[in-house]
Amino acid sequence: MGDEGLARELSLRGINDRRVLDAIRSLDRSQFVPASERARATADQPLPIGHGQTISQPYIVGFMSQALQVQPGERILEIGTGSGYQAAVLARLGADVYSVEIVPQLAAQAKERLQELGLLDRIHLRQGDGTPGWKEAAPFDAIVLTAAPPRIPEALLDQVRVGGRLLAPVGEQEDLQQLVLVRRTTAGGAVERLLSVRFVPMIRDAPRLC
Repeated sequence: MGDEGLARELSLRGINDRRVLDAIRSLDRSQFVPASERARATADQPLPIGHGQTISQPYIVGFMSQALQVQPGERILEIGTGSGYQAAVLARLGADVYSVEIVPQLAAQAKERLQELGLLDRIHLRQGDGTPGWKEAAPFDAIVLTAAPPRIPEALLDQVRVGGRLLAPVGEQEDLQQLVLVRRTTAGGAVERLLSVRFVPMIRDAPRLC
C-alpha cells in the first residue's frame, strides 16, 4: 500500500516533479517508523525513529528529492540513512544509492527494511561515520546529507563529479540551518541557498558493527 494521500498533499504544497510524487506514492511511510508512530506516518511532520534521530518531514523529503533532479542510473551518496526512507525514494527514482549511517542499530534496521522492500539491488549500505564519504565508490553524480554539519565537509565535495551537485542542511545552530545546493565546478562549488530547515546535527565517530 502506497501513500496516495501524502503525494496529493505534497503536490498541493508545490512538489510538482511527477517522478518524485510517484516515488513517494509507491512507498508506505508507516513501514519506516516505529510501531508507536505509525498512526502519524502520513502526517507532514518529522517523527522520532529512536537514538535521537528522526525521519524527515515528507515535504522536506519531496523538496530535497526534487531539488536534486535525480536521473535514472545516477550514483548518489547519502550521508545519514536513518530509517531508509530517503534512500528508498531515491532508489525508486532510478538512482544507485550509496548510503552511510553512523548509528549501528538504525543501520541494521534500515538494511532489514530495505531488503524486505526488495530495494537492496539499488541501495548499498555502510555503517560508520559518513563524514569521509565513500571514496572507493566516488565520484558521485550527487551527494545528499540528511543531518546537518556546521559547514560542508570538503571530503564530500571532493567526491562529487564536476557538474554534479551536493545538497545539505548546513549550520551550527541545532534548531535552524540553511538547505544549500552546491553545484561542483572545476574551481570548487557554486552555492545556492534554498530554504531554512531543521535537521538533527551530524554526529561522528560512533563505533562500527563491521
